[in-house]
Amino acid sequence: MADLGRFSTQADMTAVSTSTQASAPAKGSFLTSFRAKFIALIGSAVLLSLLLGGAVALWNVQQLSRDASNEIENGLSKANEEYLSRYIDMTAQRADLMFARTFDQVKMLAQFTQGLVDDPKLGRDLGTLLSQDGAFQDQMVYDPDKHWLQNKAGESSVISVWGYLLDASGNMRADVADAVRDSGYFDLLVPSLMATGQNKLQMYYVGPKARPIMRTMPYSDQAQTFDKLYPGHNQQNWWDFFFPGVYEAWQGWAKDPSSRPVATDITILAPYVDAITGNLIVSYFHPIYTKARDDVAGMVGVDITLAQLTELVQGVKIAETGFAFLSQQGGNVLTVNAAGEDLLGLKQESATGAGVTGHERSLRKSRFADIAKLQMPAPGTTSITHVTVERNGKPEGVLIALRPLQPMNMWQPNAGIAAENLMLGFVVPDREIYASLYAAQHQIGTATSRIVKGILASVLAFLILVLAVSVALSRRFTAGLTALADAAARLTRADYDIQIPVKGQDEVAQVGTAFNSMAREIREYTATLEHRVADRTRELASASAEIQRLYEKLRDENLRLGAELDVARRLQMMVLPTPAELDRIPDLDIASHVEPADEVGGDYYDVLYVPGGAKIGIGDVTGHGVESGVLMLMVQSVGRALYERGVEDPCAFLDVLNRSIFKNVERTRSGKHLSLAFLDYSHDRVTISGQHEEVILIRGDGAVERLDTLDLGFPIGLEENILDFLSSISLPFNKGDMIVLFTDGITEAESEDGKLYGIEKLIDTALKAHGGSAAEASAAIIADVKAHIGTQKVHDDITLVVLKHR
Repeated sequence: MADLGRFSTQADMTAVSTSTQASAPAKGSFLTSFRAKFIALIGSAVLLSLLLGGAVALWNVQQLSRDASNEIENGLSKANEEYLSRYIDMTAQRADLMFARTFDQVKMLAQFTQGLVDDPKLGRDLGTLLSQDGAFQDQMVYDPDKHWLQNKAGESSVISVWGYLLDASGNMRADVADAVRDSGYFDLLVPSLMATGQNKLQMYYVGPKARPIMRTMPYSDQAQTFDKLYPGHNQQNWWDFFFPGVYEAWQGWAKDPSSRPVATDITILAPYVDAITGNLIVSYFHPIYTKARDDVAGMVGVDITLAQLTELVQGVKIAETGFAFLSQQGGNVLTVNAAGEDLLGLKQESATGAGVTGHERSLRKSRFADIAKLQMPAPGTTSITHVTVERNGKPEGVLIALRPLQPMNMWQPNAGIAAENLMLGFVVPDREIYASLYAAQHQIGTATSRIVKGILASVLAFLILVLAVSVALSRRFTAGLTALADAAARLTRADYDIQIPVKGQDEVAQVGTAFNSMAREIREYTATLEHRVADRTRELASASAEIQRLYEKLRDENLRLGAELDVARRLQMMVLPTPAELDRIPDLDIASHVEPADEVGGDYYDVLYVPGGAKIGIGDVTGHGVESGVLMLMVQSVGRALYERGVEDPCAFLDVLNRSIFKNVERTRSGKHLSLAFLDYSHDRVTISGQHEEVILIRGDGAVERLDTLDLGFPIGLEENILDFLSSISLPFNKGDMIVLFTDGITEAESEDGKLYGIEKLIDTALKAHGGSAAEASAAIIADVKAHIGTQKVHDDITLVVLKHR
């Protein structure tokens, strides 16, 4: 500093000396002054340093953002594919179980039939015995114009005998007549098979090529329909006309069972138009062999509609618009919803073969190249493929999972019998299954953008500050600033620890102090920037982990809840009365409609057959959902048990049922109870007991009676002993009379403006429809209620039962 001071003194003296000279030269411009150079030097050095530090920080932040996004994408993609794999495996097991249930019933009928073939005497004796019973007699009628025999309408099954099995007068050959008689066991066994297990369209027996009579249940205009759909069938053997090659293949199986493509005798037909019903169906055939097992003695079979197969795939729910489909291994799609058919680019065509009209809707002919090129996975494996389709004219990515079902023997026109693996497929748009990924990436991008903007703002602000300080300090610049220039050079090399020794308090000392302060600020800012980047890194990692945890929790909860609700809903549907049970009641025409507000409803309805009459129950559990549905199942089970024990007194029946339900409600602590009423019908009279909604009775002449049940009972499950509150009333119920039972989901249904449907409107609608069947009256009431509700959501369970005296 002493040297600097001496230099300053000498400069002052020189300046004074110069100023005294008359011819002294003029001063240079500001742009060429040392002050300007000092400002430019300091500004450039600081700017370069800040830009370099900021660029490194920005690069690190961007790299961290990309790494975090990639990690989340990989994790969510793996989780989604695992979820789809498990879901499709579970659904495939359900599909295999559905086929197995149908296989079992076909096998049961085939084993019984095979037993009669193996014991001809037993078959003849059984046929003779049944033919002596009026309920099993076949009253055959000859059609001279069409030249075939068929039994009269109204019998349990229809049996058709074709013209080539008759003589010119329409009489059956002796062996054909024996076959017709011996097939009478069909009416004895098949009704129970039709009423249990998998829903079936029809079951049938067809004789061997020598006498291919055809007996089918339920009854239909079989021969008439064949004449209409398949002209010429009556001039050619049934087997050769409709299913060429099947009979010959079975003959080969009889001689060599190892020649079967799949180790079972059951043969499935590719979907075709059924001649009797006109529906698109899938048939299951089981051959019957001769006693010596050297030839075919006929077959038994069952048909199910594609609508029943559709129930399986329509039950699949993936994201918002994901769907499932079922296809053959060659790509022919058997069942898919309309939206799915459009998304996959499918076109339905008819494939006519010998005797039957098939069904063709192939993935191979999709208008989208990616779909047409799909490769089917090997049996026992699942494939997941990303493809591109079009929706509303725009490309859209979708994820397709494929899973083969268990192999089976399948006959197809012009192709014969071969092993076939039906294929189950899941389709879900990328934008739905990866919604959480896109949201996470958006959040990461937003956070990164905030960090980048903060860094740029800090750099700009600090640069402005440095330039301002440099301009201010340059005013006091002296010749001793060489040391400061050296220090500035070191600063440009990112040596932020530089400190200039400061002595004295003159202008140079002040510049030195300011320089040192500036160096410390740069060092502190650099350290602070690194800490901020580290903090942001930790925040992003924590956010990624939290997103992953929440996703896994939500996925597991959705799977558990969906499985529980599906089981409860299926249990409820399984215990509802079947059409076969309702048809057993000779005097009553019964129709019903049950529609839960949630997946599981709380309304109760049952029909118990009593010889000479019936017991009909209807109730409404408080609330709806799983707990209400469980209580409804309890009531159904206890009611069924009391019915089986022969409890006939209405009040005793309700008293015992209430005690059982009260104890169960008390044990489960659910706080639920229900209104419940029973209607006992016998010999043209009805007895009503229990407390529920009003009972509407419409006489045959149109007179309306409203029966209040308030004083006939007490809420079930609310108190342990309600015997003192129970009573009943008995009324005549004659031919043409109609009774309407309902829950408050109908009378309290709200329109869009909040107006209730009401019992008066219910009576008016029922009165208008009482001249028709019970089913027609039920349909009319439900249609009117739905029109009243409009497009808004149904908030309560809806149950309706209509009884009409035949």
